Amino acid sequence: MSSEERVKIPWSSTAFQTVLACSLIGVMGVPLISPILPELRGVFGISDTQAGLIITAYTLPGVLLTPFIGFLSDHFGRRPVVLPLLFLFGLTGAAIGFAPPFEVVLLLRLLQGVGASGLMVLAITLIGDLYDGAQRHAVIGVNGSAIGIGAATYPLIGGALASVGWNVPFAFFGVSLVVGVVALFSLTEPSIDSPPSFRTYADRLTSAALMPQALGLWVAAFFTFFLFYGGILTTLSLLLSDVYGLAAGEIGLLFSMVSLANATMASQYGRVSQFLPAKQLVALGFVGFGVSLLGVWVATTPVAIGTMLICFGLGFGVVMPSLDTTTAGLVSGQLRASMLGVLTSMLWLGQTVGPVVFTGVAQNAFDSAVAGYRFLLMFWGAGAVVGGLSVFAYLALKTGATAHHSEMS
Repeated sequence: MSSEERVKIPWSSTAFQTVLACSLIGVMGVPLISPILPELRGVFGISDTQAGLIITAYTLPGVLLTPFIGFLSDHFGRRPVVLPLLFLFGLTGAAIGFAPPFEVVLLLRLLQGVGASGLMVLAITLIGDLYDGAQRHAVIGVNGSAIGIGAATYPLIGGALASVGWNVPFAFFGVSLVVGVVALFSLTEPSIDSPPSFRTYADRLTSAALMPQALGLWVAAFFTFFLFYGGILTTLSLLLSDVYGLAAGEIGLLFSMVSLANATMASQYGRVSQFLPAKQLVALGFVGFGVSLLGVWVATTPVAIGTMLICFGLGFGVVMPSLDTTTAGLVSGQLRASMLGVLTSMLWLGQTVGPVVFTGVAQNAFDSAVAGYRFLLMFWGAGAVVGGLSVFAYLALKTGATAHHSEMS
């Protein structure tokens, strides 16, 4: 098989189209409404911290349920799991638009988070099932690029719909119902080996999840979404509203810079991955995160902030495909969904903790929330740069030492 055939993207495949749709829906839940978080404070009469709970309630189920959803998928198949998730996501998300009490909003977001918790992990699982080698890298890159394009579009859509009414963006979640109906008739079940007994399965999964090379992936996944959801989608949204007086549509436009840069970088991941190992790409990605946060900290205009957000998107575009491909390749198909479930659980944990930590610390440990947000951008930005450079240097030295040892042998 030629190199071109190995990396061919199966655009006409209904399975591949379903993968992209699941990924796009899985990433919709926060970017679509992040530009209207400041407006929701007035709608429901809530504080910054309570506004952050709208995100936290959505992300919390993923922390606890994603590995379990991976287990169900490994045992009962991909199709019987993904279809109910699509319908649950759409129904509960759209219901928020009917302006229930804030406590009910949090409950609906919790249920919507249950629906979202498995969609992205099942998308990557299907890619692992259906493709391998260079084609798997290329398809994961395209999937990441589609996520980036979607995430770039969602803030714009959310901001534009919010100009009609605060509740209109929530109606957009109903698109998941359409995808669910289409998948009901078009998605076929991939062939995987029969799973072992539960005890054997649990033992194998525990051993795989605790491998040293896996532990580093979990840590990187957590901090990637901790910084993105806490530092960018929550903190920066509030700063742009309170300090610069930007409306939801303008905030959405700035946030799209992250996702467009992510989409551009992820689309080239198949090529980029040929130059450096995945772990070193992750380290460089964190340097990009740190440079972006520090740049936002010192920026004095919305235009400058938008420019610095591009750095975050570029880092995101190499970190996420690297984490996905490495995790998918660690184990066989029998454990793939569960291992990707653990990875996604760490992502959800970062999503859940980030907004609470950033808003909670800023409001309670500083004289003003704005001063707290600025300090946290500086603190975590510096930490990401130092940490990323340190890990990159360590891995480079380790790789060099291994190569030298091989030559001597």
